[in-house]
Amino acid sequence: MAFFDSIYAASHRSETPRAIYRIVTAIADWRAERNTRKALSALSDRELDDIGLSRWDIDRVARNGGAH
Repeated sequence: MAFFDSIYAASHRSETPRAIYRIVTAIADWRAERNTRKALSALSDRELDDIGLSRWDIDRVARNGGAH
C-alpha cells in the first residue's frame, strides 16, 4: 500500500510546477494584452490609421497579437 501512496503523492508533486507555470504564463499574457491595449488606446485615430488599425481593432490585436 505504501508503494501506491508514494506514487500518488509523487504524481501530485509533479503537477504543482505545471500549475504554477500555467498561472504565471496566464498572468504574463494578461499583462502583455493590457499593455498592448493601453499603448494602442493612447494613439490618435490618425496614428492608428498610419499603422493600418482602427479603434475597433485594438481588442483583437491585444488578444491575438495582430493575427487575423
